[in-house]
Amino acid sequence: MHQGIPLTEEDRIPWLEILQDALRESLISGKTVVLSCSALQKQYREILRSADCNYHHGSFNSAVKFLLLDAKAEVLAERLDKRAAEGKHFMPAKLLQSQLELLQIDDSEALCKVDATLNPQALVNAIKTLIFGPRKPIAL
Repeated sequence: MHQGIPLTEEDRIPWLEILQDALRESLISGKTVVLSCSALQKQYREILRSADCNYHHGSFNSAVKFLLLDAKAEVLAERLDKRAAEGKHFMPAKLLQSQLELLQIDDSEALCKVDATLNPQALVNAIKTLIFGPRKPIAL
């Protein structure tokens, strides 16, 4: 991708299986893990969900959960251009459209969506609320 060439299935699947193995080890040992990857298609997310030994393919009921940082293509392109100009992104902006074309959102998966245009602290708070639920203040 750094060279402007999109990944192929032959590139993606072994990488996702490595991530699946790492997730499985963490789940077995009782660790909570946050993994960031694009998993743009349902089949990719199914590979990762399968890290849960109790997962039944297609049920979407897994210990592995997915969060979509949701933003319009224009916002993503602007951010990508800025990061690329600063030398802080591996992927050229010309690949963004191919990534968006791969993205599959299936409402039956019940993906958690968060507005990616929120400021960083509000974004973190929204994610924490999705994961842990609303926190009640502690009376001292």
